[in-house]
Amino acid sequence: MNRPPLTVGIIPNPASGRDLRRLTANAGLFSSTDKASVVQRLLGAFGATGIQRVLLPTDMTGIAAAVLKASRGRHARDNRWPELEILDIRLRQTVEDTRLAARLMAERGVALIAVLGGDGTHKAVAAEVGDIPLLTLSTGTNNAFPELREATGAGLAGGLFASGRIPPEIGLRRNKRLLVREARRGLCEWALVDVAVSPLRFVGGRAISRAEDLAEVFVTFAEPHAIGLSALCGLWCPVSRQAPEGAWMRLHPEARNALLAPLAPGLLQGCGVVAAGTLEPGVAHAPSLNGGTLALDGEREIAFAAGDRPTVTLDSHGPLSIDVEAALAYAARHRLLSIGREHPQHPVNLSC
Repeated sequence: MNRPPLTVGIIPNPASGRDLRRLTANAGLFSSTDKASVVQRLLGAFGATGIQRVLLPTDMTGIAAAVLKASRGRHARDNRWPELEILDIRLRQTVEDTRLAARLMAERGVALIAVLGGDGTHKAVAAEVGDIPLLTLSTGTNNAFPELREATGAGLAGGLFASGRIPPEIGLRRNKRLLVREARRGLCEWALVDVAVSPLRFVGGRAISRAEDLAEVFVTFAEPHAIGLSALCGLWCPVSRQAPEGAWMRLHPEARNALLAPLAPGLLQGCGVVAAGTLEPGVAHAPSLNGGTLALDGEREIAFAAGDRPTVTLDSHGPLSIDVEAALAYAARHRLLSIGREHPQHPVNLSC
């Protein structure tokens, strides 16, 4: 009986790292050429760890075309890249392209999906794929959920896990999430990192980059080195990814205590802190405002009024992701990347 080839997916968001915050702040540009280079480094690592096929969606910015061309060259053959299959999807140039690619990959039974993007891109993929693990790579503006790391090492970790050489209890991390519910409208959305409450009554421009547009922030985790809305809690009441609890903060421009926080790359704002505390799992919190908008993972999506105030609840049922550091530490302990002279491209497991 022939087994299907070991297959993974790669979803680069062509629009990540290119939004309006390049004008309102000093965020860097992550070009399509840069993303194509990241995908090629992933292919090299996946090929070295036994991945046989990679699914990559088409796009209108040249990422897939550049990778396809490279896959036919000598470097790809010499390094035994996996077979590359381009998913020819009908493009809308919206987040629906990312969601459709994720659904198609899930239907094909991929072992994991590498995601190139920011918090919003990762949320869009996670919402479609259930418990298929994500290999997270930061190419967006505010990147709290995907950690900044080199694609080669991340690809080795993901490939070793997908090929079954790293046990799930070592190589996988279950992430937290924030559920946003409003019963009257049947609303149920979620965020991977933060939900911010803004007094602005209409969605309009989605990104929040002004302190006066913030009234409250709820976070799943908050690291002191973060950039974006979670940096507020990260610099005041930090909480780790592994901790069961989250954190919250209430803000007002005229509060006596103020915090200088990087709300976007190069954009430092003084934010008045009214109160802050721990966000316990399973406890629903209503916004302190009677009306306004909610921003999920940095972008305003939901308008609400006094009669339909939603609630925000932390739980531990977010997506699975590859714990790159833990996976590579396990690989080092067990010599998973040791190679034999006869087959230098194929790792073997040698005991000490």
